[in-house]
This record gives sequence, structure tokens and C-alpha cells, in this order.
Amino acid sequence: MSDRLPHEKGFHISWDQIHRDSRALAWRLDGHGPDEGNWRAIVAITRGGMAPAMIIARELDIRIIDTISVKSYNHQAQMDAQVLKAPDADLMGDGEGILVIDDLVDSGKTLELVRQMYPKAHFATVYAKPKGRPQVDTFITEVSQDTWIFFPWDMALQYVEPYRGKD
Repeated sequence: MSDRLPHEKGFHISWDQIHRDSRALAWRLDGHGPDEGNWRAIVAITRGGMAPAMIIARELDIRIIDTISVKSYNHQAQMDAQVLKAPDADLMGDGEGILVIDDLVDSGKTLELVRQMYPKAHFATVYAKPKGRPQVDTFITEVSQDTWIFFPWDMALQYVEPYRGKD
């Protein structure tokens, strides 16, 4: 176990980068749905999956979008995953034809829980860490397990003092 804090091996994602990577994920998913290459709907895992899901829905012209709320972090500490809000049961069935989208698969606990609920859904994330890779069907970029990803919705721009101090 490293004594490093999460920000000491950080991967900072800008809004432009998440947009580009989400579009790349959409292109990778295009034509691979079970209904003549089409997907029935998207389910975003809140909160991180909402921005990528919006972009993917636009790129693939998918109009039916729902959410599943799964809590697996308390600030930066992982905990047991629990469903706080499930998507529409009539829409979901066993998940056939549904794209489940998240920003990142880390330990895989969140996706494992959702996959148990919807075993025939297709699971796609923008970023993947090695422990969670078995739970995801499609992803764009792999990062090391010990890297903390800073997403743009978690960050704020602020003034930083110059390294050498004030004028």
C-alpha cells in the first residue's frame, strides 16, 4: 500500500477530454446493439455516468434514457455498493438491448451489482482500472489501479500562488 494521497498520482480529465473520449466510446458501440445494430435505451449510472451517457445518446440517436443510482464511495473511500434508485423495470427486463454507461470502472463492485440485476445489458465505461475490467464489455482508456481520476465535475478552477512566491 502506498503512502501517497490520491491526488499525488492523479489523472486530470478536462471537459474537452471527457467529451472526446465519450464520443470515441459511442463510435465503438455504434452498430453493435442486438436489434440490427441498435440499442433500445441507455441507463446511466449516477452520477459519473450521466455526462458520458448524454454524449453517447446524442451520438447514437438514442432517445430513451434512464438512470440507476448506486453508491459505492463515501468521499474518496470505497464501500459496499448499494442501489439507491433503480431504472424503470418494464424498460429494463433482463437488460437485453440496454447500454449501461458509467464514467469509470474501478474495483468493479458497482458494475458487478448492476450486472447481477441486468445480466444481458451491455456495460460500457469511458475509463477502466484493471480490477474492474472483467465487469465492463467496452471501454476507451485503461489507467493503473493506483491512479485517482479527477473528473471535471469534481474540480473547480482557482488561483494558485506561483512556485517562487509573490512578486
